[in-house]
Parts: sequence; C-alpha cells; structure tokens
Amino acid sequence: MAKALDEQVEAFRTRPLDTGPCTFVWLDALTQKVREGGRTVNVHALVATGVNANGQREILGLEVTSREDGAGWLAFLRGLVARGLSGVQLIVSDAHVGLVEAIGATLPGAAWQRCRTHYLRDLLTTVPKSAQPWVATLVRTIFDQPTSEQVRAQHAWVIDALQAKYPAAADHLDAAREDLLAFAAFPREVWRQIWSNNPQERLNKEIRRRTDVVGIFPDRAAIIRLVGAVLAEQTDEWTESRRYMGLDVLAKARLRVVAGDTRGQDRLPETLTA
Repeated sequence: MAKALDEQVEAFRTRPLDTGPCTFVWLDALTQKVREGGRTVNVHALVATGVNANGQREILGLEVTSREDGAGWLAFLRGLVARGLSGVQLIVSDAHVGLVEAIGATLPGAAWQRCRTHYLRDLLTTVPKSAQPWVATLVRTIFDQPTSEQVRAQHAWVIDALQAKYPAAADHLDAAREDLLAFAAFPREVWRQIWSNNPQERLNKEIRRRTDVVGIFPDRAAIIRLVGAVLAEQTDEWTESRRYMGLDVLAKARLRVVAGDTRGQDRLPETLTA
C-alpha cells in the first residue's frame, strides 16, 4: 500500500507545471520531527502554492530539507522552474532566511511580498507591551486605504506618527516599506489574498492536523508520503471548486506589468537586485 501511495505522490510532486503562467505564488515551511542516525531531528517541509492561468489554486511543489536556509529554498525554486513554473509576478512568504536571494536567482522580475501578519509580530517586539495594541491598530490603517497611492501615503504618515515616541519602530517600518507594500502594485480586488501568507497558513493547519497524529516520523520518505497525499487531495478539491481569482483580475495583473506599471512591484531589496 505504501509503495502504491509513494508512486502517486511522486507523480504529483514531479508533474509538469503546464497550466499556464502562475502570477501569484505563496511559499512556506513546516517543521517536522524525524528519526535519523538514532536520534530525533527537525527537518523542514517546503511547500509552494500558486494560482494558475485558470484562476484556481494548486500545490506546485513539496520538498523536505535539513535546513530552512538559502540553499534549501534555492534548490526548491530551481526544481519548480525546471518543471515549468513561469510568469510569476509576486511571491508571498514570511521573511525566511535566504529566500529573497533565492527568488532573485531563480525568478528574476518577480517581486516579494512580506507577509503583513508575521511582519507585524516582528514590529511589535520593538515597542513596550502596553503600546502594542495602539501600534498594531496604527499599522493596520495602512492596509485600509483604497488606492496604492493612499497606501503609500498612509505608510509614510504612520512612520511619522511613530517617530516621536517609538523611533525604533518607525525605522523598522521604514526599512520594510517595499517588502510590505508590494501588493499595492496589483489590482485592489486581490489585495486581501496577496498581502499575507494567511491562505497558506490555513493549508498548514490541515497538514498539521494529519502530521500531529504521527508526532515523530520514521524517515523523510514517510513525511513526503503523508504530506504529499494531503496536498494532492487538496489540489483535487481546488480543481473542482470555484476559481480563487477571476480571469479578468489575473489579466489586469499581467497587463500592469506589461504596461510598465510596476510601482512597488520590482523595488526589491538590494540583496535581490544586486
């Protein structure tokens, strides 16, 4: 039974990514425990999800690595490109070590959106606990604006508001400007879907619901077998469900890039553009 399942999962993990350009991609990593060399160690399951040309979500890839570092992400993204991943305009993720450099090396032209939820957690560590609710509310107003111009104007206003009392937080927010506001270069209809990694987090909860039952895996193949089967099942469900994004919105997103309207989109960190 395991052999048959392994064949199905391997076919899913290595299938050609030929469903057209993937405008948006979400990346995340889940830590799992596995027995290796007579001891229990942590490994990382890297997962990529994208929106294909039909506007439907699909799992693009799964890989298990020893470390969640630049080398791991670089190999993972290279594998996706080799299988046909193309047309990526925006990658959404947490601030994983080495990920931004890996994007630049494998997907030139793709912007990076730092997950606003995870960023806010990092930002709040720079202010006293008593001030965290006020700062969080202030930062969220950036994402309540109706246009990209107003988003950027509000971001600047929030920095000024923080500068007097919490200069460290103001500097932190200023340094994250382009990483945090990359979403604003795309149609407003998809902002809620691309300004954070929340869609991927919901998928992670389903994965953990299955893996927590196991606890410690006997080997890496067992991780790929279970997680891969869950992801293949999820992709099948997405195929039968309604579109995640409308075709007209995806066309507008690609048209903005072709037309050169890339404000905030290709302003990547220096480590990526160097």
